Amino acid sequence: MKRASGVLMHISSLWGDYSIGSFGKEAIEFVDFLSQCGFSYWQVLPFSMIDECNSPYKSYSAFGGNPYFVDLPTLRDEGLLTFEETESARQQTPYSCEYVRLYHTRVDLLRLAAMRADAGLKNKISEFMAENPYLAQFAEFMALKSSNNEKCWIDWTNQTPDAETLYVWQFIQYKFYEQWSKIKNYANSKGIRIIGDIPIYVSYDSADVWGNKELFQLYADGTPSSVAGVPPDYFAADGQLWGNPLYNWDAMAKDGYAWWVARMENMFKLFDGVRIDHFRAIESYWSVDAKETTARNGKWVKGPGKSFVDRINEIKGDKLIIAEDLGMITNEVTELVNYSGFPGMRVLQFGFLDDGDNPHKPHNYPNNSVAYTGTHDNNTLLGYVWELGDSARASLMEYCGHSGDWNCGYDSIVRTIYASNAGLVILPIQDLLGYGSDTRLNIPGKADGNWQFRITRSQLGEINTEKYKRLNFIYKR
Repeated sequence: MKRASGVLMHISSLWGDYSIGSFGKEAIEFVDFLSQCGFSYWQVLPFSMIDECNSPYKSYSAFGGNPYFVDLPTLRDEGLLTFEETESARQQTPYSCEYVRLYHTRVDLLRLAAMRADAGLKNKISEFMAENPYLAQFAEFMALKSSNNEKCWIDWTNQTPDAETLYVWQFIQYKFYEQWSKIKNYANSKGIRIIGDIPIYVSYDSADVWGNKELFQLYADGTPSSVAGVPPDYFAADGQLWGNPLYNWDAMAKDGYAWWVARMENMFKLFDGVRIDHFRAIESYWSVDAKETTARNGKWVKGPGKSFVDRINEIKGDKLIIAEDLGMITNEVTELVNYSGFPGMRVLQFGFLDDGDNPHKPHNYPNNSVAYTGTHDNNTLLGYVWELGDSARASLMEYCGHSGDWNCGYDSIVRTIYASNAGLVILPIQDLLGYGSDTRLNIPGKADGNWQFRITRSQLGEINTEKYKRLNFIYKR
């Protein structure tokens, strides 16, 4: 890999005036910031709709975009919303996402915009849906959910979607993709490539399962037979019971993994690269009986392996694919990652939990890897250092060539990961800001309080762009 660096920050964390980050001028300003610092990549999290815990990793669709990211001022400038309507949506705080308010008001506001579309726009929306059948399926699913009092699809009694609601969801998806396309094109013009994120699984209550039941491990009555999770690990003593339905890989293989191919091709339109979350499930996945209440009693089952990787490599072209190979990694998983050619992940925070050697210590990073100070599931770097035991913290500081007060060793850690052999280094935005654990984005296994963090424009202005520009120059990134 060519040496480069980037920043991890989800769209939701962008500053702005309307309860959550969006595809507006703030995203353009952030691209300018990345360019000024000499970064080459912007990594985001899944663009899919969020679940009841505000997580984008268990969504109503692998294809549909989060309506909260549609920028309201852009719609106002197009004459689809009034000044009074956007003013009514102004946030109460700039520091965290206002999910409760968004849930109760945002789609209704977008409905007003949809009703003002002229014939020309409506024709474009119809053409867009015809070109994107899985998005059309998602819009139908959401309209049917509305017609059935938001119940899970298995409990639907009304199979006729409301025509207006169907059109509203088609409008939302069209504007989502239209607005994002402009952001991506601008980023690319500034030399910034954008990396998206693919959750390995989808939600049971999703357009994907509803419209493609034969592709999932379900009983004849449509209920899940086995569900996804991970065994006990560093993050959770009982493992994590995600509850997503598992794929019927044998059925998927029969049509050449067509659903996955469509999913990847959609991501390749949105992004210059993608991270496949929980890549190890392609080799073997943790299967838990749907009746279990924790993930502890699951078992490993072989995944599609090389045949799936071969199919994805046939369509990837020049796109970057990152294999998230964290967690319980076996020799078979390592072999599959190497076979794929995809760079794996290294996380500095995992390197210093004890005094032993492991793949997450920077001297072990191969060139074909993407190195992070931490991911969206980790503590911030400052929070991590603060909470380390005295011995582990001392080892980290010695490793990074810092002596004296550890409070002054932050920059030495950043320099150490920059100096590593990893082709690409990614820093979460909190680590550029030097923020502590109170700004952590997600704590795995914790149901509430996650996915809230946002920055303000003034906070971004506190970051020394020349410092990172110089680091990128010194370490040829």
